[in-house]
Amino acid sequence: MGYMIRSVLLLGVLTGLFLFVGNLVGGKMGMTIALIMAGIMNFIAYWFSDKIVLAMYGAREITEEEAPWLHRMVEELAQRANIPKPRIYLVPMEQPNAFATGRGPGHSAVAVTAGILQLLDRDELRGVLAHELAHIKNRDVLVATMAATIAGAISYLVNMLQWALLFGHSRNEEEGNNNPLSIIGSIALIIITPIIAMIIQLAISRAREYLADETGAKISGDPLALARALEKIHNYVYQIPAEVNQGTAHLFIENPLKGEGIWELFSTHPSTEKRIERLKELARKMGRLY
Repeated sequence: MGYMIRSVLLLGVLTGLFLFVGNLVGGKMGMTIALIMAGIMNFIAYWFSDKIVLAMYGAREITEEEAPWLHRMVEELAQRANIPKPRIYLVPMEQPNAFATGRGPGHSAVAVTAGILQLLDRDELRGVLAHELAHIKNRDVLVATMAATIAGAISYLVNMLQWALLFGHSRNEEEGNNNPLSIIGSIALIIITPIIAMIIQLAISRAREYLADETGAKISGDPLALARALEKIHNYVYQIPAEVNQGTAHLFIENPLKGEGIWELFSTHPSTEKRIERLKELARKMGRLY
């Protein structure tokens, strides 16, 4: 529940930033235009995200005849999660990874790479699939779309300000207050605001990963299996690079485009070490680790 509350609070902060910047830059009319433009783009992405992402990575659906054991595993986990069984896809990628997509429990899919099927044992794969089903159960695609819409609206507002400064029609000029401090403040707003919005959006993504780890571990009943899987995947991500679109990196269970140090702040995922620590703590609470 703590991760859910954190996501709501971060969405609230992002919304507050949008209202603050919108009032400064474009007033009510500017905010409305920016929100509509961002909303249209993300509405399309929300409704067709599964088809877009699966096609992007050349995924093909795995039939029940082809892998009955995998279908039984997903069906059992879906029953435990109390959601409909999602479709299962194979991504022809050597890097071990997995992701879930779709707009909700009734319209969802889980995708596993060829690499992850070779790397993990059955218990570890079950932990990964439970994590992905947790994303579906928690409606993380909807949350990510909301965050992307607000962040996108902020980006549009900043672009408005940028064009206003470029052509000399900023609100400060209209009010006869064309002083250097005002111009410097506007430039600072153009630079800083998108960065803040991006950091908040990524923080929401990281909070949802923690929540999916926790929910998934409870669905599978085996937090340690997911912890082992994350450790294996993490080690192989460094060794096996993958051609991944930056805009879809947040979907994968492990960020396929790794960053260290200060770049972790700009990562879509928490550090694997922290995730494993939290899973071990959850295992202790569940009586699975002493």
